[in-house]
Amino acid sequence: MAKTSGSPDKAAGAPVLRRRSVLASAALAAGAPAAVAACDHGAARPAPRRHAAPHQGAAARLVAVPMESRGVDWLRSALQIAVRIEFATIPPYLCGWWSVRNRRCDAARLIRRVISDEMYHLGIVCNLLTGLGGRPRIGQSAPVYPGPLPGGVHPGVDVYLSGLTKALVRDVMMAIEAPAAPLTDSARDPLSIGLFYEELLKAFRVVAPALSVDRQLHEQIGDDTLRPIRTSADIERSIEIIKDQGEGTAASPADGTQDGHLAHYYAFAEIYHGRQLRDSGGTWQFTGAPVPFPDTRPMARVPAGGWQRPPAAARRLLDDFDSTYTHLLEALDTAWGEGDRHSLRTAVRRMRQLETPAVGLMELPVPGTESTYGPQFRPHG
Repeated sequence: MAKTSGSPDKAAGAPVLRRRSVLASAALAAGAPAAVAACDHGAARPAPRRHAAPHQGAAARLVAVPMESRGVDWLRSALQIAVRIEFATIPPYLCGWWSVRNRRCDAARLIRRVISDEMYHLGIVCNLLTGLGGRPRIGQSAPVYPGPLPGGVHPGVDVYLSGLTKALVRDVMMAIEAPAAPLTDSARDPLSIGLFYEELLKAFRVVAPALSVDRQLHEQIGDDTLRPIRTSADIERSIEIIKDQGEGTAASPADGTQDGHLAHYYAFAEIYHGRQLRDSGGTWQFTGAPVPFPDTRPMARVPAGGWQRPPAAARRLLDDFDSTYTHLLEALDTAWGEGDRHSLRTAVRRMRQLETPAVGLMELPVPGTESTYGPQFRPHG
């Protein structure tokens, strides 16, 4: 697998992408966690804070199981991790989106599309798990922020909640969606989300399980239609959609859906670099039309353990948000626990209802700072 070369600071100044063989080239290495990253003024600064990665996460342990030893139980365990991964991406993306004041700007539209895709991906893996007789458990495994990604994928990435900043785009959004390739000359290939799904698909091909449509859901999610997954062809198509929408196809940064959309990694990269990605004779460069970084509400990073002793106004909004979030989680669990599409629609409504208290929090200053509060996504109970 190709390795990057040259200074990350130089790469930030002249971002370049080649086809999949060097998918995480120096062009975007500056946009993902690396040993040294370029700040907005071009000076080198320390790499973003990372969690000490566990020796081996649950996803890595599953991937280490020999193919001949993978069965239906292995598939169920892997899919439960996939459910947790897909859900864990949504809160940080929502916080970034809610913080943008003008929702009609290019950056806001790109983030909103990615959020819709992630909700669709969550639906796909929940249908797959349900089809194998499993029950997605979203509420009891709700992510805690800041923290690592579930299962140990992308080890070392620190996922936190804040308003939209270039740091959030680079260190969280792009880091989550980063393709399976070295990020620096000395980096070991990480266990990316795409690689995890490749292993999942390989296991499905070997096990070839029969899928039940009981409790699988059929629902419109954004521009996509979630359908029950019945056949091996359905499985192949569904998992490839998740991979391609996140990382790009084998031939280009497009998401493979023929709709002209970039995969999530490259959409976020356009926001970070401030330019649209363009193909020039097989080389992808951020030389297209400007993508201005939007005006945002200055939501601070939510600290570990949540906000401590917030003022009464912030406390009321936090309670309102977390109560609605709790009901959202319950509705998602019921949706696939009982095959109830009405509960899924309830969950979607609850997600929309989160915006009002979230934006309200982002208008309240944190005492002694120029930043504001924001949602902490801490369910009650």
